[in-house]
Amino acid sequence: MNGIFTPLQQAALAGLFGLLIGSFLNVCIYRWPRDLSVVAPRSRCPACEAPIAWYDNIPVLSWLMLRARCRGCGNRISVRYPMVELLTGACFFWLCRDGMTPPALKFCVFAAMLIGLVFSDLETLLLPDQLTAGGFLIGFVFSFFVPIPDSLFSLLAGLFGLETGPGPAALGESALGGLLPAAVFWFLGWVFEKLRHKEGLGFGDVKMIAMIGAFLGLRGALLSIVLASVTGSLVGLGWIVITRKDAATYQLPFGAFLGAGALLTVLAGQDWYWRLFV
Repeated sequence: MNGIFTPLQQAALAGLFGLLIGSFLNVCIYRWPRDLSVVAPRSRCPACEAPIAWYDNIPVLSWLMLRARCRGCGNRISVRYPMVELLTGACFFWLCRDGMTPPALKFCVFAAMLIGLVFSDLETLLLPDQLTAGGFLIGFVFSFFVPIPDSLFSLLAGLFGLETGPGPAALGESALGGLLPAAVFWFLGWVFEKLRHKEGLGFGDVKMIAMIGAFLGLRGALLSIVLASVTGSLVGLGWIVITRKDAATYQLPFGAFLGAGALLTVLAGQDWYWRLFV
């Protein structure tokens, strides 16, 4: 494809494909947290359960043409649908701006999963295992074909006198980046629950951290966690003040902030924070 289309044309094609993937993500966001199949039945209105015709299921355009209402019952269609489609399309376009390379493919898959998790957490406070645990396995396999740069695993192995080839080093970095921060946060959540007698961090968040680390390695996972912690604290505090919610009982959708932090890391590059000081 690199010899047929220019990088801009490839990015445009990726963006169009991203719109379609975003449409499928909307199905996943609604159905997976409710333990429903994404295969059958076909797309239908959640209110009247009338099947949606193909011409009413075109990404973004159908939402605009229907004026955000179901053709059958007139029930409002959430703005989440075009938002997910546009965001996925934009991410695919940006990530493929230099062509449809293997790294671009890897991060398009990762971005789609993150978008699904962000909106699922915002809507239901649930993070489907299909995207977290499944995403960890996919990221682990991807690391063999698109290795994570700056392998800390190889450095640690060298300290113990072990030599690792490119393949084992790539898989080791993915596993280390996913499992180490996930284990630390699981332990911190367990300690918090024992001391405060309430859940501090859901296991879905722990699995999401593992998924992010499998794709980005330890450095990328830690950067995503820092971004999520800072923005989550600020936004959560502001939301509590504005809505006058009880801070002791309010559930912060931390997975949404984790996903946003990881998505920023992917779109801007894992070394973007260094450029702020150069």
